[in-house]
Amino acid sequence: MKKALHLALVLILAVSFLSACGSGNKENNASTKEASASPSSSPSATASESPSESQADTPPQKVELKVFMSFPRFKDQFESYFEQFKAKELAEKNIDVSIKLEMPNPDQAKQILQTRLASNDAPDLFTLHAIADIPTYYKAGYLSDLSDQPFVPKVYDSVRKTVTYDGKVVALPLESLSWGYLYNKKIFKDVGIAPPQTIDEMKTAIDKLNGAKIKPFMLAFQESWIPQLMMALSLGGTVSSAHPDWIEKMNKGEASYQDVVSVFDIIDLIMANGTDKPFEVGNEAGSTDFANGKAAMWVQGPWQAETILKVNPDMEFGVAPLPVSNDPAGAMINLATSTSLAVSPKSANKEVALDLLNYILDDKDSAPLFEALKFNPVATMHTYETFPWIAEASSYVAEGKAYLDLSLPNGVTDETAKLLQSYYAKDVTKEDIVKTLDKAWAKGVKAQQ
Repeated sequence: MKKALHLALVLILAVSFLSACGSGNKENNASTKEASASPSSSPSATASESPSESQADTPPQKVELKVFMSFPRFKDQFESYFEQFKAKELAEKNIDVSIKLEMPNPDQAKQILQTRLASNDAPDLFTLHAIADIPTYYKAGYLSDLSDQPFVPKVYDSVRKTVTYDGKVVALPLESLSWGYLYNKKIFKDVGIAPPQTIDEMKTAIDKLNGAKIKPFMLAFQESWIPQLMMALSLGGTVSSAHPDWIEKMNKGEASYQDVVSVFDIIDLIMANGTDKPFEVGNEAGSTDFANGKAAMWVQGPWQAETILKVNPDMEFGVAPLPVSNDPAGAMINLATSTSLAVSPKSANKEVALDLLNYILDDKDSAPLFEALKFNPVATMHTYETFPWIAEASSYVAEGKAYLDLSLPNGVTDETAKLLQSYYAKDVTKEDIVKTLDKAWAKGVKAQQ
């Protein structure tokens, strides 16, 4: 198993590095400008031939697409990109597309989407989590088979596997991630510390930071998905390094969160050494405070790069694996394809919806979009130079200090998010969390059967 995982990690690393060997580095503002550029010179991978002169005199067909996406922080980029698509579809297919874009808060997005899907009010396109959601949504009949779409051969093999279920490609990958916690490189250098690889090293780093009157960790708990990230990294490192069969046993009802209760060692350390009043700080405020140096570390992913650099373009931050024990092998980078884009089988305008889906990986326009979003490359046209934090995370992968994202039953992550908020407020104990998550896991497994 370890050999197989090592081979998978090496393959993922090789793909990431090969995709980064294209064009030279571009400034952030140039990337954003390119992502919003006119589409007139960029042929779509799925576009038909331009309308004939007779077609040009025909009134355009009007089509409305409903698009549901779970990351409102990228609203400007996607709105700009969709404008490009609308102009392209009108010019090449004589279809006048209007796009109703819905981007709820991430805390409510999943529940809202599931309600819509269950009530036959599905958006034409919607985002979902590749690991957590695809099995459940596929079995419920919410996902179209996209295997024959033009974008599929462009996606790197290692990434394509993460959106493949039952032998079918059922989503387009957006975020392919190598992530751990974020740290302020300047603060670390000024205090004289390096990213800790064990719990004891983390305690030493915390003591030095406290001695320098610097808050060790940014806490932003207003939105429950953020504290949940602590459990995601802690559980991932603990299971992958010390309990490799725990997931399988949990699915059979033969294990418990009590078996991995040590995940709280690092969580307790973070919560005890964080910024004040975390329930008054959400994602945006947390990004602003971290960018302004109000804490040295933040258990948050590199998907926050765009928001952080918007506040402080000169900030140098790194990505490091979170230590979970005094065994350095437990400090591991998480490799995952998270947010992906699917098409509803019940879309009334499925052909146009598929046009938009394929345009996300357009041969010319896709690279500027992904670079502006600061996403990892996922397909062959993504030849832009990757960012320093991606290279840093990849260096740990090269050392074998990484694991493939854990697959948890539906509902477990949401339950974890709420519980960790309550745990910080001392409304629940570790024992309460263990019992509740064991029940949530069993319920999720039963629902998938």
